[in-house]
Amino acid sequence: MQVAPDSATQNQAGEPTSKVVLTSEVKWEPLNPARGDKSPMAGTLWGDRKGSVPTGFLVKFVDGFSSPPHIHNVSYRGVVISGLIHNDDPNAADMWMPAGSFWTQPKGEVHITAANGSSNVAYIEIEKGPYLVLPSEEAFDSGKRPVNVDISNLVWLDASNISWIDQSGIPVSAVGPKVAFLWGSPQDSLLNGALVKLPAGFTGKINSHGSAFRAVVIKGLLKYLKSEKNVKTLGPGSYFSSEEESVHQVSSATGEECIIYVRSEGRFNVTID
Repeated sequence: MQVAPDSATQNQAGEPTSKVVLTSEVKWEPLNPARGDKSPMAGTLWGDRKGSVPTGFLVKFVDGFSSPPHIHNVSYRGVVISGLIHNDDPNAADMWMPAGSFWTQPKGEVHITAANGSSNVAYIEIEKGPYLVLPSEEAFDSGKRPVNVDISNLVWLDASNISWIDQSGIPVSAVGPKVAFLWGSPQDSLLNGALVKLPAGFTGKINSHGSAFRAVVIKGLLKYLKSEKNVKTLGPGSYFSSEEESVHQVSSATGEECIIYVRSEGRFNVTID
């Protein structure tokens, strides 16, 4: 497996294509240029939010940011990486979602987005672009409704609940990896999204068995290993991916758990070294 910042690589032996993007390598630009310096900043991790393809990007909000009521032409999913994010109907009471929380915003529905914290960053994902911000006067009903899930309300499953985690070889009492399914149809090996929680000091592999695998670090520090001499430290907002069946060798820092958002076209599983 090859690891290269800002580029996908594949060796002559036909090993799976993989990519790593560190947060420090993300290129930022206004999310909504029409708002000038009042616009949040956006940094694309994969895809092209100005094109027609599925895309994942980071959004950065200043402390105290609050958007005017607006709609989007496409639906999106969001995961809070840092700070506190509120996303809801303009008349709704504040629901400040901390890091690891998940929400969806259907296209055409009027809403506001606000941020509260010294560093407010979220990961946003769309299935089709371009991603546009439009006035509330253009609202329409897509038939879908928004979802806001605080991280404290997520259901985490471990090796005793699902076969996606292989915890053989360590004591039953030990704290192992956990998965919280967010959307899609993982049981049918179709496109799906989940959060993976790696305990402090974890060393192991994330094995992708589908056609595409994309992952964004949400919390903690993740070491991504190609070899002993080629190790990348991925902080929150960093990204790694692969095409076709592949293996990602990873470890988490001692004393701090790591949470990763995974978008997988097919099944994946976590194994412990």
